Amino acid sequence: MLKLHDLEFEPYLDQHTLQDSIKHLANRIHDDYQSQTPVFLGILNGAFMFLSDLMKNYKGNCEINFTKLASYAGVSSTGEVSTLLGAGNLKGKHVIVVEDIVDTGNTLQHIVDVLKKEGVASFKIASLFFKPEAYKKSLPIDYIGIEIPNKFIVGFGLDYNGLGRNLSEIYQLKSNTND
Repeated sequence: MLKLHDLEFEPYLDQHTLQDSIKHLANRIHDDYQSQTPVFLGILNGAFMFLSDLMKNYKGNCEINFTKLASYAGVSSTGEVSTLLGAGNLKGKHVIVVEDIVDTGNTLQHIVDVLKKEGVASFKIASLFFKPEAYKKSLPIDYIGIEIPNKFIVGFGLDYNGLGRNLSEIYQLKSNTND
């Protein structure tokens, strides 16, 4: 059991499961981009650990860039996305958006709108976690590591009000026995 601020979390996914998924994603992306030099665009803060391990396993040439967006307050999405740090010049480049988790899709829609305005040559989306029950957009998620139920998770870059990003495993919000 793990306590962050006022909430308790229980173990959900171990390091081995995460690393196997990341290696598989890196190989799939490499197969698709063998003749290109993609730009991996990490969405901060959450995707930093996933992107780091993805890059360690990616065998081709690539560039790395970051952007910072915010859409969460506590354990739920605010529904509003704000850009806190821009991605730089991506015009004419093949971009792979790297997300820690896709739930509602609001953050993704925002970044895709920005990429289209920037004039990128192409873009695909890679996410370590995907919550199909929560997804409200029609954008295809091209590379999905692990599909999970619509429960709040922390660890491996994901946080609860700033805590838990440094955990090497994934924890989910403990179910209330009164539910």
